[in-house]
Amino acid sequence: MKESFYINKEKGGTLKKHSKKQNDSRLTLQMRGNEKGFTLIELMVVIVILGILAGMIVPRIMDRPEDARRAKAEIDIGALKQALKMYKLDNGKYPTSDQGLQALIDPPSTGQLAKKWREGGYLDKRTVPKDPWDNDFIYISPGVHGDFDLMSYGADNEPGGENQDADINSWEL
Repeated sequence: MKESFYINKEKGGTLKKHSKKQNDSRLTLQMRGNEKGFTLIELMVVIVILGILAGMIVPRIMDRPEDARRAKAEIDIGALKQALKMYKLDNGKYPTSDQGLQALIDPPSTGQLAKKWREGGYLDKRTVPKDPWDNDFIYISPGVHGDFDLMSYGADNEPGGENQDADINSWEL
């Protein structure tokens, strides 16, 4: 036998289970004229308003993924800068351009070898991240703008560019 419920109006409209004596297998919910509720027209008006708001907001949000990619590239460059600084603290100098960012993962095997390379490397994930457009970060050491230059060429993967195609450079962060 299925359980059935009814609204007990004497106890503030609480939902109560029918006793076994009552042999009513349906849910008893009756609306009276003095009870409050929403009409179909009111619900349709709300749906139309939500549709209009979504039509105005969604196009603005759709342009945001490129901004999110640029922000992620800046965060990744910041993390790589910190890892490079830790490498220098341990080894006295930054990896060369030939050794590249891979020296943060594996001990360098070319050029000046790392004397106190940290066991486990300098990056948590044990891989050199790619920029959000799935391209390698560009690493130059010694750099033109400092001890090293670290950059992403942006969405177009070409040097220079404007707006979303503009380069993201470590010395500008």
